[in-house]
Amino acid sequence: MKNPIVDNWYADPESRVYGDTVYMYVTRSLKYEDQQNLDLVTTDDLIKFKIHYDILDMSTYKGVTKAVWAPTVIDKNGKYYIIFAANDIHSEAEIGGLYIGVSDKPIGPFKNVFEDGRPLLNSIYNNAQPIDAHLFKDDDGSVYLYYGGWTHLMVCKMNDMMDGFEPMPQPNFGGIARELTPVKYVEAPYVMKIDGKYHLMYSSGSWTNGTYCVKAAVSDTPCTNFVYYSDILSAGEIANGPGHNSAFCYHGKWYVAYHRRSIGDSNPHHRKLCIDELSICDGKLQPVIMT
Repeated sequence: MKNPIVDNWYADPESRVYGDTVYMYVTRSLKYEDQQNLDLVTTDDLIKFKIHYDILDMSTYKGVTKAVWAPTVIDKNGKYYIIFAANDIHSEAEIGGLYIGVSDKPIGPFKNVFEDGRPLLNSIYNNAQPIDAHLFKDDDGSVYLYYGGWTHLMVCKMNDMMDGFEPMPQPNFGGIARELTPVKYVEAPYVMKIDGKYHLMYSSGSWTNGTYCVKAAVSDTPCTNFVYYSDILSAGEIANGPGHNSAFCYHGKWYVAYHRRSIGDSNPHHRKLCIDELSICDGKLQPVIMT
């Protein structure tokens, strides 16, 4: 495996393993106006990588014109669901937010769950911009949606039909969302379970430069506050600005998928897709060595 794994400018990888294939759903790291669909990178051996373009059926997403960002995918009831942000909305009066699509295959194409093309979530609860979605499935099959920019992390619980949310206990926003923001959270949540505890990786700093980095926090439940315990990915001699990561287990080993930028490159959109090994020791995620 050699980093970066493909030549394209990509960011925000959400990684899943289905069968013997690793799927990495990515943002096209281009100007917002040019971000009009999502791509998928797959591999069967972590050596050779294939790019699948245009995995969304954009005709089914009403009003989406730009800033198609940060996909997350989960399997549920024999289908594959994708949630992504669109249009970089700054108020609820704007068209956009988090959209949800469904497909019979993890490769897509993903069509909007709603026939009228509407988003799943347009509300700006607790000043958390509806971006950077992450779907986490717990051991009992419950699916949680973590999301949020503008330094606020929110969580909702998906309903069984994957077209809405279950009521969330107080305190909540809109009856469906709770805040879980850990220290120095900016965006890009990713949750995994280790020894019965819930571990959150999240990005801090600015995505446009070398200050971007990944921190880790832990909680006893999926819907209570996460407590920071370590930095996981930080700038180094090889590259800087590593962030917006996910993790996957492949053939018994854990890996982290993330984007980073070359040292000295000031173009904010010049981000490359990378994979490195992820160690877990004494029930905690360990700092990643970039290669």
